[in-house]
Amino acid sequence: MASLCRRAVFQACSRTFSTAPVCGKYRKDQMPDPMDLATGLEKRELLAYQSGNDDPFMMKGIIRGPGTKDQPNEVPSAFNSRIVGCICEEDSTSILWMWLHSGIPRRCKCGHWFKLVKKTPI
Repeated sequence: MASLCRRAVFQACSRTFSTAPVCGKYRKDQMPDPMDLATGLEKRELLAYQSGNDDPFMMKGIIRGPGTKDQPNEVPSAFNSRIVGCICEEDSTSILWMWLHSGIPRRCKCGHWFKLVKKTPI
């Protein structure tokens, strides 16, 4: 019985418990910079935001210009084709969707012209 108690006490004492934080580059009250932790596409997105590009994925709406055949509305894209939605009238409740392909201007049913313009990807 004494050997069992001695073994239990010895095993309990031999374990090492620590409540101290792991020493690292940052203090206890400081969080690391997101740029240090980001990788891949997320890091390129953060770098684009830092350089002043607030729309790196080209998700915002494009304001329509004159939209004639000589001066079509330019739609930026990193690919050879892109789907574009046109709100033909100001009070319209639906969007007319169409595919744009590089080099070929396309006319919407409302009469506005659109053209795909190459843009470098993020």
